[in-house]
Amino acid sequence: MVACDVMHREISYCVSRSKAVVDVRFLKKGLHDVGQSGMSSSIQEEIDRIPSGEYEAVLIGYGLCNMGTRGLFREDMPMIIPRAHDCITMLLGSKERYQESFDREPGTFYRSTGWIERDSPRIGEDGKPISVMTQLGFNQTYEELLTKFSEDNARYIMETMKEWEGTRNYTRLAYIDMGIGEFPALAGLAREEALEKGWRYEALQGDTGLLQSLVDGDWDDERFLVVPPGKTIAPTYLDNIVSVTEREPNSP
Repeated sequence: MVACDVMHREISYCVSRSKAVVDVRFLKKGLHDVGQSGMSSSIQEEIDRIPSGEYEAVLIGYGLCNMGTRGLFREDMPMIIPRAHDCITMLLGSKERYQESFDREPGTFYRSTGWIERDSPRIGEDGKPISVMTQLGFNQTYEELLTKFSEDNARYIMETMKEWEGTRNYTRLAYIDMGIGEFPALAGLAREEALEKGWRYEALQGDTGLLQSLVDGDWDDERFLVVPPGKTIAPTYLDNIVSVTEREPNSP
């Protein structure tokens, strides 16, 4: 399994309960900050490192994730990916429950133990963050900006940062409690973040069912896409989210 470390606790929990033997390779959450091409390349490199002949399948511990899983492939074994837009779907347990939450309150910013514990930019080989926001200098607090700019300019930059991050239209911060441990300090940090940004705080009960089925091999077509060897993943822009397609002739 190749997975995002945002779900490290949840996936480890499911693997520990599974009768299947699953080896997991976790990749840093910061891949979300480097764009579709960089994210796809990093995941593909990890898939390529998996030895031939040792496993029955490659499990993809990601959703579509801003197209970061588009084009992934393996020549000698199938890949299985959840029908999910992102990890929030997997933490809530189904694409239907995610859609219900979105329909009820679309302006929701989600947090979980992993999103709080591992919320740091990806570090490049030179030791510097390679997050797009960080590279542009858009990673400073309002107080830090005031030491460099006038109050009006600092406020303008802060508003620009909100637009860039897409946080301007959020009204609710939802902390997903997976029920696999007690983490009051992390829930408290999520509550503080909501208060700081002027959002309403709400705790949601998570569901490990989708992740458990992924590691157990319970891959029904409604919830999972099984990608045959040599084929690749493509978005559908429909309710099934992802589909199988042929690789492009010039693909590496």
